[in-house]
Amino acid sequence: MTKNADALLAEPVEAARKGRKNNPEKTREDILQAAVAEFVDQGLSGARVDAIAERTKTSKRMIYYYFGSKEQLYQAVLEKLYAAIRNTEHGLPLHELEPQEAIRRLVEFTFDYHDRNVDFVRTVSIENIHYAQFVSQSESIRSMSDRIRATLGELLERGVATGVFKANLDPTDVHLLMSAFCFYRVSNRHTFGSIFQIDLQDVEVKLRHKQMICEAVLGYLRR
Repeated sequence: MTKNADALLAEPVEAARKGRKNNPEKTREDILQAAVAEFVDQGLSGARVDAIAERTKTSKRMIYYYFGSKEQLYQAVLEKLYAAIRNTEHGLPLHELEPQEAIRRLVEFTFDYHDRNVDFVRTVSIENIHYAQFVSQSESIRSMSDRIRATLGELLERGVATGVFKANLDPTDVHLLMSAFCFYRVSNRHTFGSIFQIDLQDVEVKLRHKQMICEAVLGYLRR
């Protein structure tokens, strides 16, 4: 006896449900990936849980089961995106390099990461519209960010000890200096590019800007 059309259509849906049930981590990650896209496209206020559910072929109930609310899902997205940059950053072999080369490597990484991860830049911009309401509630984001401040502090101390960097440098200031340029050229690439008629995606422009921010940071640090 052959199965009817409804039963045949139901099989892949049921299989997907079983797959999600058997792999909750993958389900959670799929929801987060879809949520990133929705929040980037629509912002926090405009994003809809229905749309996120549609992107993942799941249900609102499943999303609420994993994250509780749209706002909690948004905070989880922020934590995911900050973890991605902080964890990759933390894996750089900076301790193996002499101070100036380590700083250059960190600046180059920061430049490239922002350039390649527009979703991170746009989500942080959205969070600034909300006055860091959700970042301020996240202990994990602050804890992860303390690592880069500690790493920079150690590099600066080594540079002072070897006589290449001036004393009394603030790691947070240095982080702001290098991040500001890298972030702005992505967050404002359309308005800046239109006003000044420059293609910030052009390979030669990118190379010039990367060299410029490296020299600007190192110039500030050197004795």
